[in-house]
Amino acid sequence: MVARLPQPNGSREARLKRLAQNIDSLLEKDEILLRRAREVDALRRAAAADLHAICGEFVGSLNRMLSHSAVELDPPHPAGDYFRDDARNLIQINVRGRILQIQFVATGELVSTEDFRVPYTLEGTIRAFNQELLDKDLIEEQLIFFTVEKDRQMWRYFDPRTYRSGPFDLEYLIGLMEQLI
Repeated sequence: MVARLPQPNGSREARLKRLAQNIDSLLEKDEILLRRAREVDALRRAAAADLHAICGEFVGSLNRMLSHSAVELDPPHPAGDYFRDDARNLIQINVRGRILQIQFVATGELVSTEDFRVPYTLEGTIRAFNQELLDKDLIEEQLIFFTVEKDRQMWRYFDPRTYRSGPFDLEYLIGLMEQLI
């Protein structure tokens, strides 16, 4: 048994007071963390809707110009609970067997820089393939990130083979589909 040295009563009171203040400050810290988590969740939901809107704009623009074929978007319209924070999310664009498949998921932390130099909160891949590429066991794959910089938030692609990076937008989708056709 280890003997404790008696402490002056005033010292114990000061320590207890400091401990009580630290415990009280936990409530404020926890509230800040919860508020930040709710903000990031709302941002992720908006980002998922934005990604679907970019794909929808691409599909709609093409379909307005097509006379004999149709480009399909799945899901055609994101439902209110479309984005699942705890699972993989999928969007697929299909043009007569030429497929762009977008898969994304929330990062483990609220914001990460593990796989991309710009802070991001959603990460995933875009795969481009057709039957000819599948026969050769080739699938074009690039990484995508929803980045959260101080002055802007946007979807970006990153090609780990070439280190090319840029905005995930209509121009990017046009370029990918051109490679498949």
